[in-house]
Amino acid sequence: MTIIAMLLLGLTMLQAGGAASLGSAILAFVPVIPLAALFLWVDRWEPEPGRMLLAAFMWGSSMAVLIALVSGTVLSITWAAILSDLGAYAFSLAVTAPITEEICKGLFLVWLFTFRRREIDGIVDGIVYAGLVGVGFAFTENIFYLSGALSTEGIEGGILTFVLRCVISPFAHPLFTIMLGIGLGLAVQSARSEVKYAAPVIGLLAAMLLHALWNGSTLLLGGYGFMLVYIFIMLPALVATIVLVIWQRRRLQRVVAQQLPAMVAANLITPDETPHLACLVGRQNWRAAVRQRHGREAADAVREYHAVVTELAILYDRIERGAIGAYRARYEPELVHGLRAARARVINQPTALLTAAASVAQGNPYYR
Repeated sequence: MTIIAMLLLGLTMLQAGGAASLGSAILAFVPVIPLAALFLWVDRWEPEPGRMLLAAFMWGSSMAVLIALVSGTVLSITWAAILSDLGAYAFSLAVTAPITEEICKGLFLVWLFTFRRREIDGIVDGIVYAGLVGVGFAFTENIFYLSGALSTEGIEGGILTFVLRCVISPFAHPLFTIMLGIGLGLAVQSARSEVKYAAPVIGLLAAMLLHALWNGSTLLLGGYGFMLVYIFIMLPALVATIVLVIWQRRRLQRVVAQQLPAMVAANLITPDETPHLACLVGRQNWRAAVRQRHGREAADAVREYHAVVTELAILYDRIERGAIGAYRARYEPELVHGLRAARARVINQPTALLTAAASVAQGNPYYR
């Protein structure tokens, strides 16, 4: 994927020149940092492997762009042979691009869902992975648009493009792809077979529809359609997604708190650890105390322990609701073994587990 990204950057340099391409890459990277940080914050309860998060971004910024570019070009040539120039442009913008781009971005999520099922435990995971794929795709696409504007319209055109794409609507591509991420997460989370099959399809269709409305809005009402779609569709969709994330994070906290007693009964964790494992504040205080007293390696071991506890709690919840099916036989032993191994690594760090009790003794008001 790195090679593909370099090829795409080289193509941009050939079209717009080195200076415009370099400036465009810098400007396009501006929204990447806050957006990626936001998705990492959402992922705090059960942090996904860093290599998988990077793979999501790289897929969006390289392979998804390349496949969409090739397929979109072929289809655009086809429409140009059938329709008028204006008709071909409008059809490619409002129909072809949304369909091809959402499929290309979604291929990574489908791969995760099919071959790395453990990486998507529910809606939150689906949102995180989908969001990072969208951030990657938008990054490369913004380089194309910015370099084109800078090379043809100068600084003013570049500034206008930057404001429109990187300031006003940096969330557009992540939001589109998140629709599929929600569908796949709901399919994993639900115990109903019809939801498992229908949710991903509906999610993909929602991504395409939202994308089509966004692209097509520039063709409506002499350009004013863009603002109407932005205000009455995109912003409400963004707010609804934020509300969904907050709700699902709170739901995840309840799931963990409800499943901790079963882990205590199974001798997987100890009773004095449960108040610290049941909330993010407790986990953060635990890791901070361990880092201060025993260093980063011990804190990293505690972080891994926390993540496996969350993953096992989610599995137990899915088992109780009948949402796991045949995967239980394979995943439960793996996670139990992983939890014991993570706990053993923590125990090997001097008093890292006992630091949790010490943080309460020091008067943490959260637990009073």
